[in-house]
Amino acid sequence: MADVRLKNVTKRFGNVTVIPDLSLTVPDGSFTVLVGPSGCGKSTLLRIIAGLETPSDGAVEIGGADVTLEEPSKRGISMVFQSYALYPHMTVAQNIDFGLRLSKTPADERKQRVNEAARILSLEEMLDRKPGQLSGGQRQRVAIGRSIVRQPKVFLFDEPLSNLDAALRSQMRVELAQLHQSITSTMIYVTHDQVEAMTLADQIVVMNAGRIEQIGAPMELYDRPQSEFVAGFIGSPKMNLLPGKAVQRDDVKTVGIRPEHIRADADAGDWPATATVVEHLGADTMAHVRADDLGDLIVRMPGHTRLNAGERIYLTPERENLHLFGHDGRRMEDVA
Repeated sequence: MADVRLKNVTKRFGNVTVIPDLSLTVPDGSFTVLVGPSGCGKSTLLRIIAGLETPSDGAVEIGGADVTLEEPSKRGISMVFQSYALYPHMTVAQNIDFGLRLSKTPADERKQRVNEAARILSLEEMLDRKPGQLSGGQRQRVAIGRSIVRQPKVFLFDEPLSNLDAALRSQMRVELAQLHQSITSTMIYVTHDQVEAMTLADQIVVMNAGRIEQIGAPMELYDRPQSEFVAGFIGSPKMNLLPGKAVQRDDVKTVGIRPEHIRADADAGDWPATATVVEHLGADTMAHVRADDLGDLIVRMPGHTRLNAGERIYLTPERENLHLFGHDGRRMEDVA
């Protein structure tokens, strides 16, 4: 295991700067997720850590050693990509074993490492199968197994679940979390899916236009977003962002309130509104409403709430759960 430190890293492509002067510490043994919209620089940053891109300025350290100019094979890292990149003519065991054979690892040691990876990933019964006989989730586990046997200091994941359907993504999120618990290695994971970030990470790095907006534990970002960008990005459904007049303060540009922190009543409340779309999801009901003078927002209600599109309702935000953002987009003091 090892920590990873980026020191004043800048990346330019020609005259375009995609990462301007970024510093970041990934603690030893952590599961750190880089999250942000497409084009925010998260995959470029991962490629810099992997050695697939060279920073224009700054330094990369892994386990205290400067690896800025080291080849990827000498960094003690292993990377799992979005595509499985398995050899279709090889068995699962041969795919997992491939890198070890190239490095001339003794046969007995190779077998032991392959069997251990298969045990961790529940692939013991599939070692003799070909990739064409596996599901998408099983193929991704094989790709991860190929990384595990190399016993790297740091695992890098570049959107590894994006090719899977929703059910498999949910299953693989659980399996990746269990994998981290069992091998306790440093993992850096890139995704644009904030649900993956919230469920997998012990440290989330939210990126925007090549810069770090906020670093913290999942619930820290959820409960105290430090910018309007983080408030709107973290959470599903996302936080409602309303004009500052919602709290009648001239110094407030934007007011944030999460859907679960709004009370709805049929007779009275602070914000009169009209339901436009009502989604009955079982445990929850999501009401899309248009509040008079404030615009559209989402309210999370109990699953058996009776509400139809077109009905008038009255909304009252939980004052202690309002988030205020100034004209610079940064968090202001809490509401008293």
